[in-house]
Amino acid sequence: MTGQRVLVAYGSRNGATAGIAEEIAAILEKDGLAAEVRSAADVDDLSAYDAVVLGGGLYAGRWQHDARRFARRLKAPLRERPVWCFSSGPLDASATQKEIPPTRAVRRAISRIEARGHTTFGGRLDPHPEGRLARSMAKRGMAHDWRDFDQIRAWAHTVATDLRRQSRAPGDAGPAAGKQ
Repeated sequence: MTGQRVLVAYGSRNGATAGIAEEIAAILEKDGLAAEVRSAADVDDLSAYDAVVLGGGLYAGRWQHDARRFARRLKAPLRERPVWCFSSGPLDASATQKEIPPTRAVRRAISRIEARGHTTFGGRLDPHPEGRLARSMAKRGMAHDWRDFDQIRAWAHTVATDLRRQSRAPGDAGPAAGKQ
């Protein structure tokens, strides 16, 4: 156990990104880290956390507003700890077929907080969503759950591995010592 506490914060309008955050936290816990999942809107202080995973649902190429505000409000403390980011949103299989770079707006946000990494996962659109645009998309056959939980788990394992590796004391000859 590394003793590291990781906040998994998310901005989610309809719960799909929250579900991804919960899965990431479960994997981090399984890998020996203490992880807490919270809505980005409910976090004002990062002093209890050694690292952060921040995710946002994508809407018109931008993270959901709670994730954007979190990154802006907590920019200074985020830059003092390791941060990884994820986006949730493509309503097709593209996120499982290739690495999708962050959108321009997300790239700016992760650059400001000096995130160590970013990935994009597929999103989910309910068959009967709220909102005119979402209903229109659902009527066009885009209502589906495109989240790939195997992909999400694999990414969470890499975050946990990176955190464990960085927490090793210099000279520790553990199994990950010397590997990049």
